[in-house]
Amino acid sequence: MTSKSIQQGEFFELEVDKDLRESSAYNDDLAPTKIKDRTWNKWNITALWVGMAICVPSYTLGGVLTSYFGLSVMEALLTILIANIILLVPLTLNAYPGTKYGIPFPVLLRSSFGIVGSNIPCLIRGFVACGWFGIQTMFGGLAIHLFLSAISSSWASLGGVGEVIGFFLFWALQMVVVVRGSESIKWLETLSAPLLLVVSIGLMIWAGGKVSFTEILATPANRPEDAGFWGYFFGGLTAMVGFWATLSLNIPDFSRYAKSQKDQVLGQIIGLPITMFFFAALGVVLTAASSTLVGETISDPISLIGKINSPFLVAIAMVLIIIATLSTNIAANVVSPTNDFQNIAPKLINHTRGALLTGLVGILLMSWELLKKMGWIESDVSVESMYSNWLLGYSSLLGPIAGIMIVDYFLIKRQNIDLVALYTPNGIYPAFNYAGLLAFAVPVVITIAALSVPSINWFYRYGWFTGAFTGAIVYFVLAKILASSANQTQAMPS
Repeated sequence: MTSKSIQQGEFFELEVDKDLRESSAYNDDLAPTKIKDRTWNKWNITALWVGMAICVPSYTLGGVLTSYFGLSVMEALLTILIANIILLVPLTLNAYPGTKYGIPFPVLLRSSFGIVGSNIPCLIRGFVACGWFGIQTMFGGLAIHLFLSAISSSWASLGGVGEVIGFFLFWALQMVVVVRGSESIKWLETLSAPLLLVVSIGLMIWAGGKVSFTEILATPANRPEDAGFWGYFFGGLTAMVGFWATLSLNIPDFSRYAKSQKDQVLGQIIGLPITMFFFAALGVVLTAASSTLVGETISDPISLIGKINSPFLVAIAMVLIIIATLSTNIAANVVSPTNDFQNIAPKLINHTRGALLTGLVGILLMSWELLKKMGWIESDVSVESMYSNWLLGYSSLLGPIAGIMIVDYFLIKRQNIDLVALYTPNGIYPAFNYAGLLAFAVPVVITIAALSVPSINWFYRYGWFTGAFTGAIVYFVLAKILASSANQTQAMPS
């Protein structure tokens, strides 16, 4: 009894038999999506991106570019728009095999890194997501704490303890949604997207009465007058591309549910660039308006709303922020590591265990902040520094993986993958694909070296781009060499 791949139109489906059910590389959650379950249309995928893009970190991006990258407000907003248009390239390309074959990100990586070797990029992607998961859960927990504080003075008196309780309440809420599966996520994103857009537009109109849009957009750059524009621009552009570098890898985790390639492409084009541009603009406007509203400049929307002297408005706003953070965190930071952890040992870790493992790692990564809020330890490390420093830098190392995946699928495999072999150890896909592993290692080593070698520091500053192109080129060359060597070996007489 053997499993086989069946083609229906543009889709492939796996007919599973005993051989794969007993395979150590297979479980039902990592199996290709059944064609009848590929139900997400372009509006569902648009809603997915609206739900992910409207979040606290997106709100602060304009301020990050003006404060840390020396751009003017208008330059910052255009940089965000351009970065997200650029991101559509790896996003739509890496989504293609997910839609065609119904496979998640870890299984697709087996083609370019090997059945076992795929765990290396999987865990790198997974731990980045767990870091973001912890940070977003902290934001969601704060929103729950402020909501309960607005309706109960006794809860407000809990202070940091209330924030910790809020963290775990928000954590549990996310686990419930994820464990229920893809249809639950689809429902959440589709429900929250229009609500979040309406609220965001309302906030923009409301803030328009407090500040002058023209004056805000005319805010000059804070870089030295004799400094050139392009160096600052490309530095900011790299950081903004790095913001969604994670999703440019694991987009197959969602595109495997798309009804067609047209739906996944249009959904991403409609949903990502405009939403990111608009919400970053909202963050710039509300940050500028904050001094008028509360007497001080605040770039965090949760803290800003928490200072408004109206318990009713605070409570309503916190409910909306909870929904926004929930829709972002589940899609962007829980789905991927849930699949990634399963890839380590599919027979031991299923979807539910993968989700709970993701949640546990997120708690551990935030443990220092939780202990600070309880008053049990003192530390100068803040969530903000974690967000603005190591996570963005770490994400820039994901560029090589994106480049390798695209080259492998489109240029090496020419969009043809053996579905059965992806779940079969010791088959045509090796345990370790050394072309993929070396192509990943080369730009990573150069990136690390660039931190201490001034002459090549540009390789680190523009890390996502340099890493993606270097990884792609090295992989193409090595894959061709290995393929040629294998063909020569097969051609030799025995």
